[in-house]
Amino acid sequence: MDFRIPEEVKEVVASIEKFVEREVEPLKKKYHKQLSNGRYFYDENGLYSKETMEAIRQVRAKSAEAGFFNMFAPPELGGTGDVFGPVNMALIHEMVYKKFGQDLLTQHIFPIGLFTDGLTPVLKGLRQEVRDEILPGVQSGETWLCFGLSEPDAGSDIWNLKTRAVKDGDYWVLNGTKQWISYAAYSDYAMIFAITEPEMAKQRSGGITCFLVPMDGVTCVCDNAIALLGNLGGEVGIISLEDARVHEKYIIGELHQAFGTALDGINLGRLSVAANCVGTAQWALNKAIDYANVRKTFGTTIGNHQAIQMMLAECALEIYAARNMVLHCAWKVETQKGTPVKELSMVKAHSTEMTQSVLDKCMQIHGGMGLTNELGLEHVWRWAREQRIPDGTTEMQKRTIGKQLLKGDTSFS
Repeated sequence: MDFRIPEEVKEVVASIEKFVEREVEPLKKKYHKQLSNGRYFYDENGLYSKETMEAIRQVRAKSAEAGFFNMFAPPELGGTGDVFGPVNMALIHEMVYKKFGQDLLTQHIFPIGLFTDGLTPVLKGLRQEVRDEILPGVQSGETWLCFGLSEPDAGSDIWNLKTRAVKDGDYWVLNGTKQWISYAAYSDYAMIFAITEPEMAKQRSGGITCFLVPMDGVTCVCDNAIALLGNLGGEVGIISLEDARVHEKYIIGELHQAFGTALDGINLGRLSVAANCVGTAQWALNKAIDYANVRKTFGTTIGNHQAIQMMLAECALEIYAARNMVLHCAWKVETQKGTPVKELSMVKAHSTEMTQSVLDKCMQIHGGMGLTNELGLEHVWRWAREQRIPDGTTEMQKRTIGKQLLKGDTSFS
């Protein structure tokens, strides 16, 4: 294993930095009022304001033109993921987030998540005629997708889904509710998971199918955005399906076998989230180091106080451990047969917990300044807290790890 950063990765990151300077920074200045103040960031309904949405759409479109938006996507969908591979993907995500942190517009240079938007691997299950229909819009960043798996009573336990799809000739009729769906209010299509064979689902042996459903505003509707963690609006929403008729050609993957379809995207998504966390933690630590070298108390910079040194060291210890876990897991995904289930759960759980721990210490080092909106640390702290829930909570990841260990998967090499 060689985790030195390849020259081609450095070149890609340098290109992204130039892209941010050339295309993103002018948008941040143009829409400064909306991007810097929650009162204008969201509208009266808790959704992105018109100006916020316009800034995001421009970044997505420009990124697609520059070749960044689809750079980690499967080649069979028109992406260039085969060029980079999981290790380089993790390195690029880490380096970009280390540079920019959780900046809203910069986040949209890549799709929101490797399985929730953009050329998600889930779309490999589409028929060719449907690919021809929707992929051009997805590739350009114009068409938004959301991942409709979670429900009010079915988060981590997907076998408890209540959404049903009933066959009616060449169509399936879907009814149900999806909750905690990222970017539901902004999406053109939802990847909806529904029970299609109740007996199979009851036995936990299948019976769940994934459908590509248009968000038509009538039979498939996002009712609202859910405000989280003190924000005045939100990015997650509730989807209501009422007699949504979907032609069978819009089934994604195999009938009754959507569990594998979901995991195809979720596994890489967890790896990218972990890499984002590692980069974001380094961004915060660098801010804390800079502050510790200039802020003075009792006649000296606070970096000379042992209490501050201990907190900085603890941050470094946590980041170093998480970074090597992520890269080792990415190496296993890239080079070994099968899915490293234990390791993917380990990096998701450890990296998300690590990032909030590091952010908390970095805010503490900044004292009162760390609590202000000006530095952005509190915004990123809230983002870090959120990451411990989606895509499988820390507790569910530990449950998966424990099960794998009991099955005899005790290797750490």
